Amino acid sequence: MSDHSEYWFELADYDIETAKAMLNSKRYLYVGFMCHQTIEKALKAVIARSCEEGEMPPKVHDLSRLAVRAGIIDTMSEEQQDFIEELNPLNIQARYPAYKDQIYKTLTQEKCQVLLDSTEELLCWIKEQ
Repeated sequence: MSDHSEYWFELADYDIETAKAMLNSKRYLYVGFMCHQTIEKALKAVIARSCEEGEMPPKVHDLSRLAVRAGIIDTMSEEQQDFIEELNPLNIQARYPAYKDQIYKTLTQEKCQVLLDSTEELLCWIKEQ
C-alpha cells in the first residue's frame, strides 16, 4: 500500500473512533457526519492507490461518485450502495442550520449505533478491496 493510501486509511480510522466518541457523548449529529467522513476517506484511500505521485484524490464528497472513481461501485452489494446513499446527506446538510434540525430529529441513539456498526463493516470491506 502506498504511503498516500495509508495516510487516507489512517484518517478514516481516526474518524470512526471520533464517531464512537460522539455517540458516547450523545452528539448524534456528529456521529452521522463522522461516519460519512470515515467512508469518504476510505474511498479516497482506494483512489490514492492509482494516483500519480503527488496527485490527490478528487475534492468530492459524494460517496457514490467516489465509489465509482475508486472502481469498486460494481462490486458493492445493493445494501452497501444504499448505505452510502443514506450517509451522503449527513455530510453537507449537517453543516447548514436549515438542515441541522431536520437531520438531528432523525438521529436517535439507536439509529446512530446502526450507522456506526454499518460504517465499521463497510470500512473493513473497503480495506479488503
